[in-house]
Amino acid sequence: MSQTIPEADREHYMRLLEDAAEPEAVDFAQKLLARGVPAQEVLLQLVAASQAEVGRRWAENRWSVAQEHAATHLNEQVVAAVATTIRPAQPSRGRIAVACVDGEWHSLPARLFAEVLRLHGWEVRFLGASVPGPHLVSYLHSYDPLALAVSCSLPTRLAAAKRTIEAAQEAGVAVLAGGAGFGENGRWARRLGADRVATDAVQAAQELAAWLPATPRSSPHPLLVGDDEDVMVSKHKQSLVDSGMRLLGERFPALARYSGHQRQATLEDLGHIADFLSASLLVDDAEMFTSFIGWLCIILESRRVPISTVDVVLEAYQRELYDYPRALRHLSAGRRQL
Repeated sequence: MSQTIPEADREHYMRLLEDAAEPEAVDFAQKLLARGVPAQEVLLQLVAASQAEVGRRWAENRWSVAQEHAATHLNEQVVAAVATTIRPAQPSRGRIAVACVDGEWHSLPARLFAEVLRLHGWEVRFLGASVPGPHLVSYLHSYDPLALAVSCSLPTRLAAAKRTIEAAQEAGVAVLAGGAGFGENGRWARRLGADRVATDAVQAAQELAAWLPATPRSSPHPLLVGDDEDVMVSKHKQSLVDSGMRLLGERFPALARYSGHQRQATLEDLGHIADFLSASLLVDDAEMFTSFIGWLCIILESRRVPISTVDVVLEAYQRELYDYPRALRHLSAGRRQL
């Protein structure tokens, strides 16, 4: 997509995010619309692009979690303001439901997608963050959309995404999957049986236009692994974290001097490692796990945490999961990544 919003405007908007200047940011977006910038470009080139930059600044330890949350809230308010200017085409192309999978609280990407769909003439029912499966199925039965668009921002929610995809299809509703959580080009969504995959909002709108309502739904291709190693890793997550903390304590005596905040952050990191291991086992893709380990190392280095601590944790997990061959292969790949 060509850039219709000048770099100077996008830099100005980032400064507004940094200052958490909500009224000014909303006013700035409205001025862009009044200037003739299409709403889709404001949503994607301004809001979506700035949110990606917010994530980078947090990862590089340039922004705190509080700054990231404030900026995200501000972007949500800007999307809401832009949404009030959208006048859907009449008659609509049909009804589409948009939802985040259960446990997925990053709703901004899905909301952006929903508004882009409205711009393309669809009647959209946006269900928001973390929609429990039974409630989603009940909604689909009541409102009978042509399709369900499922958003997943984190691979650790892929098990929930799989349940959502299966539940929707059992209710007779086709599924379009999108979001960073489904991997590059949505490859993990295909493994989980999604009917269609889109890598961005514009492609999703085009996919829906070509697909519905005349084109029959494609046959899902569920992943067949033949074991439940992902389930077992998830089930034993706490024991894995405990074993990792014990070995860290033995190898790094400084752990005993950690503050409560530092210790909690360490526990969370160990939990994330277990979660990504489980997710990578679900889709049988060690690259997901090694990519996460590489990303985690970048985060830890920016916070001056020794990377060797990650190897210690992976070693501890290997000891615990000695009887799970695929898990051992993924953990070994993670250690090679280090």
